[in-house]
Amino acid sequence: MEGIKLSFPPDSPPLSVIAALSLSSSPVTIDSSAATTVPTFVFSDGRKLSGTSVLLRYVGRSAKSLPGFYGHDAFESSQIDEWVDYASVFSSGSEFENACTRVDNYLQSGTFLVGHSLSIADVAVWSALAGSGPRWESLRKSKKYQNLVRWFNSISLEYAEPLNKLASYTAKKPSGKTVSAAPRTKDQQADNANDKGKPEVDLPGAELGKVKLRFAPEPSGYLHIGHAKAALLNKYFAERYQGEVIIRFDDTNPAKESNEFVENLVKDIGTLGIKYDRVTYTSDYFPDLMAMAEKLMREGKAYVDDTPREQMQKERMDGIDSKCRNHTIEENLNLWREMISGSVRGLQCCVRGKLDMQDPNKAMRDPVYYRCNPMSHHRIGDKYKIYPTYDFACPFVDSIEGITHALRSSEYHDRNAQYYKVLEDMGLRRVEIYEFSRLNLVYTLLSKRKLLWFVQQGLVGGWDDPRFPTVQGIVRRGLKIEALIQFILEQGASKNLNLMEWDKLWTINKKIVDPVCPRHTAVIEERRVLLTLTDGPDEPFVRMIPKHKKFEGAGEKATTFTKGIWIEGADASAISVNEEVTLMDWGNAIVKEVTKDEEGRVTALSGVLNLQGSVKTTKLKLTWLPETNELVKLTLTDFDYLITKKKLEEDDEVAAFVNPYTKKETSALGDSNMRNLQRGDVIQLERKGYYRCDVPFVKSSKPIVLFSIPDGRQHQPLAAN
Repeated sequence: MEGIKLSFPPDSPPLSVIAALSLSSSPVTIDSSAATTVPTFVFSDGRKLSGTSVLLRYVGRSAKSLPGFYGHDAFESSQIDEWVDYASVFSSGSEFENACTRVDNYLQSGTFLVGHSLSIADVAVWSALAGSGPRWESLRKSKKYQNLVRWFNSISLEYAEPLNKLASYTAKKPSGKTVSAAPRTKDQQADNANDKGKPEVDLPGAELGKVKLRFAPEPSGYLHIGHAKAALLNKYFAERYQGEVIIRFDDTNPAKESNEFVENLVKDIGTLGIKYDRVTYTSDYFPDLMAMAEKLMREGKAYVDDTPREQMQKERMDGIDSKCRNHTIEENLNLWREMISGSVRGLQCCVRGKLDMQDPNKAMRDPVYYRCNPMSHHRIGDKYKIYPTYDFACPFVDSIEGITHALRSSEYHDRNAQYYKVLEDMGLRRVEIYEFSRLNLVYTLLSKRKLLWFVQQGLVGGWDDPRFPTVQGIVRRGLKIEALIQFILEQGASKNLNLMEWDKLWTINKKIVDPVCPRHTAVIEERRVLLTLTDGPDEPFVRMIPKHKKFEGAGEKATTFTKGIWIEGADASAISVNEEVTLMDWGNAIVKEVTKDEEGRVTALSGVLNLQGSVKTTKLKLTWLPETNELVKLTLTDFDYLITKKKLEEDDEVAAFVNPYTKKETSALGDSNMRNLQRGDVIQLERKGYYRCDVPFVKSSKPIVLFSIPDGRQHQPLAAN
């Protein structure tokens, strides 16, 4: 599409065309000052095309970087044409909400408007909503159009970078400041539903194109769902204000940190889809931090203290000045040099800021800036014997790196005044703190120290254990990152502390996987029962049936029909003699004989097919498997919470609340098509639920391992066998 110019009147930009060009990275020159009355493509040879829908279809056909942007076949292309034409309805005031209702209903079982990937149909409707301004924003705050809002937010997030280019065509510019009017999700709204009438939540003093944020994890564990909230909010605000995000590893405690954690944090940040400008380390600034500490000592704003730790803590609680508070500059510098060398005397000391020991806010009572720690650092070895605390290093590096807004969870609220005071004493540029609530989930540990304890005790298989709230753990359990992003952004930047249920997250996940995941069949191996169909096929035959009746993209599976079929023991025990049942994907059958053992358990069934029977009249709809040697062995794995207390307090001993039964494995047989499953595939086992393949088929003697994925229903604790 080189050599093309898009011209349009400045007061009516064709948002859908601009969005499509940006999404497809098409090199088109844009001229918004032209005298033309309608959007027009002017080609290098003088030819022209005019009209928003015409131009949008042209981009759809020409976008080589986006397969299916104008459909994968003639039928999809025709469906897209319908939606492109329909999008204009949103500009009709009286029809706006009717149009929202129609699209909302249509999206109940779909991720995209046409097919299974983004197309210009989505672009046309999304742009129409985005361009409608306050009317759509007010409807997004209500719960009236949940499917439509989910779809709109998903596209806004997934394609945030190219879609943000629309901001310059919809931006408002009050008081000389430019704030993006690009579409916003719920986390830009007021703190909660009761805040109606208050302005949207914005970063204080933020200017379009000038926002600089940082996500600063400590490399002392893997990224968990609590960190993910901070990371995604940084990403969201950076995209909203067309700013940038820095990943900074806060590596100031060599006792807890390792290269393994750094590598996996980078991996997890990538999994979340966070695009960052660069990676830095607090350890990059160790020489500067040491120089700043010495500067503060020379200025009388810091001192070296050798008070024993317990006594120091008591003095801070009671507001009592340390005996070292009035050391001379020389005394402080001498002890500082002892600390740097890691001598016996130096190991007894720490550096404290001289703030206010009588301040009601205890965070202001002479916090510790530096401690001795002779351990080797994972990145720089044994070069240093002293390390700065977070309270000292964080404001310094934030300011030096040009961070405009530091997003911090509200658990740090009491330390905000300290943060600003430290910056003031250092004489550095102020950084605005923006608070959001920490994400707390029921029966869930988010303390890396306590998570590490589970790893060290061998109670889990590692940091990626599916019972862990780490990003790797929940993804391994079967959570889609799209669901996690939607869940977190729905919590938004609210400062309200909530203890969230997992059910909501898994419900969102179900809405994403159910419309597309293939269906398979499994029968629990223990006490399974053979049902012999006396008039069944003498020779087995194979029929191809859809893996998902409503989603052709799932493909087909080969189903074998035989005279003998396996059904589950629980199903067999519910069948009466002469009862008509439905065999799923086959038809009805009438059970003529039920054989039981001495204990009354069903051991065999016999019956006849009744394929003309109505499936609507039967009480039992049974899953079944053919009696063949092609079936595969399965291990179905269910999980429970690791702890028995809904919310652990800081001083709770985790060992006292360990759930003794958190994993259950059940042997089963599965249909032969499951040999093709890959690790990470998500499927639905008919009448059982959703599963993620953790160990695929290797050989007949080794079972495929499937992890059960919660579906958002009320949690049922596992019971010991």
